[in-house]
Amino acid sequence: MAGLDPTDWRGIRDIGHRMLDEVFDRMEHVGEGPVWRPMPSSARQALKEGLPEKGHSLDDLYGRYLDLVVPYGVGNTHPGFMGWVHGAGTPVGMLAEMLAGGLNANCGGRDHAPIEVEREVIRWALQMVGMPQDGSGCLVTGSSMANFISVITASRAQDLSIRKEGIGGRRLVGYAATTAHGCLPRAFDLAGLGSEALRRVPVLADHRMDVSALRDMIAEDRKAGFVPFMVAGTAGTVDCGAIDDLVAIEAVAREAGLWFHVDAAFGALACLSPRFQQLLAGIGKADSLAFDFHKWAQVPYDAGCVLVRDSRKHAAAFAQSLDYLVREERGLAAGAPWFCDFGPDLSRGFRALKVWMTLGHYGAGRMGEMVETCCDVAADLALRVERTNGLVLLAPVTLNIVCFGIEGLEDAEVSELVQDLHESGIAAPSTTKINGRLAVRAAIVNHRTTTVHTNRMLDAVIALRDERLKARTGR
Repeated sequence: MAGLDPTDWRGIRDIGHRMLDEVFDRMEHVGEGPVWRPMPSSARQALKEGLPEKGHSLDDLYGRYLDLVVPYGVGNTHPGFMGWVHGAGTPVGMLAEMLAGGLNANCGGRDHAPIEVEREVIRWALQMVGMPQDGSGCLVTGSSMANFISVITASRAQDLSIRKEGIGGRRLVGYAATTAHGCLPRAFDLAGLGSEALRRVPVLADHRMDVSALRDMIAEDRKAGFVPFMVAGTAGTVDCGAIDDLVAIEAVAREAGLWFHVDAAFGALACLSPRFQQLLAGIGKADSLAFDFHKWAQVPYDAGCVLVRDSRKHAAAFAQSLDYLVREERGLAAGAPWFCDFGPDLSRGFRALKVWMTLGHYGAGRMGEMVETCCDVAADLALRVERTNGLVLLAPVTLNIVCFGIEGLEDAEVSELVQDLHESGIAAPSTTKINGRLAVRAAIVNHRTTTVHTNRMLDAVIALRDERLKARTGR
């Protein structure tokens, strides 16, 4: 056998059309059936066959996929999924993934059209958040990598010699609220700074960073011989969706000479909403910003994005000069800077196509309307929680995340209730801690979710609560 292409192109074309029809059928009826179902041990075992010595037919593999994979997905395409901040995807994004797979472009660099598509997507992203068009950025796996790249860039902007010499005795420290995502201390850890080098700033009653405390902490660290180099604000906290006062944080950063970073993993998309964009005032002043297209923008996984105001500082943190990767003036090796100059990855897929096609098809206006609709559904859910005896809203609803407690139940019972709800297939919220209390957390990110689905979820929560209270009292 000379290669891996099929000898029967008609046959693979037919099965490809069957696959496409099945995907569209499933998308068209995505709200039917359970949100999630546990994967039985028999299905898990069926996937443990070891490395195949001889290949299976594509028809056989596709049948196994339909039987063993499709029924047991995470459920984020279903409108009843509202536990974690997962985008739901669209038919347009799915088709773009198929097209990108067929092209199989490596977008680490060189001079070809997929690179220009990604450059256009980065220009769109800079425009969306109000950063200068001469800034830089790249598409990555997600906000965890985007935040990591931002920490690396900020630390190298403080002292570029770190690239060759390492951290050594430098006592660099940064700041983020206690509500900041766990990927930020992990980024400090992976960057060699140490997770404790990220100082956790207390928050106010509204779950936003205490900017006065931030200012005091910077001063105290300087007196103790540390070198503050960055502060990270959050636009949409992971627990309840709060938005830090980015204007005030940016002012402190400039006053103290610190790099101003914003983690806007899902909140950045609110910039497209005329109603909510003012909540993100100051985001365009960021030196770096991390967010995900695969969350509220509904682009298929994965599609994170990092943006940097100063492209020279961005490239200085990552670019390499290697004999086997010389940039030329013309030919395929032209087109510098390459995207591998802005992050750790040399091999990079064509993520930009699904972003370009999704935003290009729906447009900024329609995406902004979708964001507002999600927030309206969340506001309706919050209102119903407040009107229901035995339920209590535990945090203000800034955007699209509703956190509520259940009176009469201990934290362990709330956890069990949510697990029961998952296994019922009715809905899939998650849990989080709000002021030390376990909350049911409903994140309305799915563009398919309506008040019908949130009402169904809340009705199920109330019924499960009543069952537990009745069993406890015996009445």
